[in-house]
Amino acid sequence: YMGLPGAARTRSGSPGSSAALPALDGAFLRSPLGGLMGAQAVLGLLVWALIADTTYHLHAAYGWVMFVSIFFWIVTVLFFVTYLLQLQLKFYVIPWPLVLMIFNAVATVLYITAFVTCAAAVQPTSWRQWDYNRRAAASFFACLAMVAYGASTFFSFRAWKGLGSNAATSQVTDHA
Repeated sequence: YMGLPGAARTRSGSPGSSAALPALDGAFLRSPLGGLMGAQAVLGLLVWALIADTTYHLHAAYGWVMFVSIFFWIVTVLFFVTYLLQLQLKFYVIPWPLVLMIFNAVATVLYITAFVTCAAAVQPTSWRQWDYNRRAAASFFACLAMVAYGASTFFSFRAWKGLGSNAATSQVTDHA
């Protein structure tokens, strides 16, 4: 689980504190993956909120953009909370680095399609100027989300492959 902050860390506390809420993983928040996940959540929220505030139901293309942005926003928030609360340590059987890499790669590809769809469907001659402005802004934020998921795919791949570590560290963390 190299490259994922907090993956090899164990918690210690006073006796009887095991029933307490898990500690927040500050190292995750300061890591590239943590920062990018936070950015993805904000950008995804902006995309679907901007589209939802238009008459998107009159244009089939925006249905796809809404699906992609809401689906990946929800799953990203769930992953973010999972890593922030270190819950992935409780489910050690799941290959988290691989799952996160596949998720980010799929999100990148689908956000490419959502960005292109959203940008192509923006029509400057719309009779509702505020719809045009919101859809154009949503296209911009969809592009930023696409880039953020692409960068996360890169960092997730490095974490999955254990790049930047040595054999001794990977032995310790894989069996911790």
